[in-house]
Amino acid sequence: MAREARVICASADLEESGRGVRFEASYRGETAAAFVVRHDGRVHAYLNRCSHIAMELDWQPGVFFDAEGRDLICSTHGAVYSASTGKCLGGPCSGGPLVKLAVAERDGFIVLEDPGNG
Repeated sequence: MAREARVICASADLEESGRGVRFEASYRGETAAAFVVRHDGRVHAYLNRCSHIAMELDWQPGVFFDAEGRDLICSTHGAVYSASTGKCLGGPCSGGPLVKLAVAERDGFIVLEDPGNG
C-alpha cells in the first residue's frame, strides 16, 4: 500500500534553474540524500548520488546546476546530467542516469509522492 505524500518544501522555495532543496528519501529500504530542483517550469527530484561514484553532486548545499542553469553537474568529477530526465549527457557517468524520484507540485508545495518507495 502506498504511503501518503510527504511535503519537501514550499513551491516558492524553488526558482527556475536555481538552488535546489536537499531532503532525505527512502531508497531500497535505506535513508538516502536526495534533492529537488525546478527546470523548464517543472519540478524534478533525484537521489543526490552521482552514477559514476556514489558521491553527492552539489558544489555547495543546494547548488546542482552548471553555470548556465541548464544541466545538473557533479562537483567531484564533472559528470553532466539532464535536469529534466536525469540522463547522463557526458563526463565519467558513462551513460548511467541519476535515480529519479516521484514528486509533484500541489497546493503551493512540492511533495514526494511515495516516501516509502523512493
